[in-house]
Amino acid sequence: MTKQITIGKVIEQFEEWVPRKLASEWDNVGLQVGSLSKPVANIFVTLDVTEEVIEEALESGANLIISHHPLIFRPLKQINYHDPKGKIIQKLIKHDLTVYSAHTNLDVTFGGVNDLLAEKLGLQETKILVPEKEEHFYKLYVYVPETHVDQVDQALTKVGVGQLGDYEQCSFRVKGTGTFRPMDNASPYLGESNKREYVDEVKLEYLMHQSLRTKAIEAIIKSHPYEEPAYDLIKLENNGIQYGLGRVGTLEEAISLKQLAINLKEIFQLEGLRVSGALENQVKKVAILGGSGEKYYPYAKRMGADVFITGDVSFHFAQDAEASGLSIIDPGHHIEQIMVEAVAAYLRGKVDASIQVIETKISTEPFQFL
Repeated sequence: MTKQITIGKVIEQFEEWVPRKLASEWDNVGLQVGSLSKPVANIFVTLDVTEEVIEEALESGANLIISHHPLIFRPLKQINYHDPKGKIIQKLIKHDLTVYSAHTNLDVTFGGVNDLLAEKLGLQETKILVPEKEEHFYKLYVYVPETHVDQVDQALTKVGVGQLGDYEQCSFRVKGTGTFRPMDNASPYLGESNKREYVDEVKLEYLMHQSLRTKAIEAIIKSHPYEEPAYDLIKLENNGIQYGLGRVGTLEEAISLKQLAINLKEIFQLEGLRVSGALENQVKKVAILGGSGEKYYPYAKRMGADVFITGDVSFHFAQDAEASGLSIIDPGHHIEQIMVEAVAAYLRGKVDASIQVIETKISTEPFQFL
């Protein structure tokens, strides 16, 4: 009988892509309602958690809902079953559903919301618009007897140590002689108590991401034959991996602002959108940021963008951006719905085939255009 996977295990695998530490400090990501210890049935992916979405999730047989927008964003002072938020929480608890949200961590991660939006627009040579976090590189040295080099190497590379860009399992190896003298209380793999031992060893060297420190140490301890493995972890001054909100890139060829707006309507199947700036202006360099990004328009301007695409732009921000020479296209907040398909595809590649990953068919867009 196949052992049932817990909701917590699913989240652990999901967070390999969207670690919570990438979320902004003001954000509320992670478990919203429910339990991580229960076995997972099916998984339901949505942009928002509404009563209608919960009904759809229940019909699909899911007991885990993964959303982009946090159900609980601001602190709750009470849970009133007659208020919209209270009714949703009551329904979740009544049907024993777990809700987990990945918000700004899904925005900034590679292949996340902003990369998806930039790719959908066909932007080339994309860069981060608003740098937020940097993950440093570490150098790992571990000293292994020649007989166990492959065993330790495989354990480390399996968790991602030694990955450089598009290359993996990268290491450097130096042969040498290791010495040690087991003391009275030691239980040595090699050697005798109170006698100095000389062993043919290999020093393995790897470059690794900061986030892998715990996994790397665990892999060494589990795979290394010695009671006390010798290893060094050294923080490097090399430029690390940069994470941030939004993306800026170039279109294949310049087009008018009007045509870009029309393209956006078609790409994201929008009933309407708002534009500031001269419609006949030619645009080529484009900045895009999913969600509410009006306050970041100065970043788009500094990076030389001709137009900034983001949602929920207010009157004065649009005026200021236009006065600075930057056009604005506001396609609304709901274009972040693009995350549903990507998250579902990622989870299908991680969980057992017996677990269904269902994408919502409900639009949570609250606005209509008349």
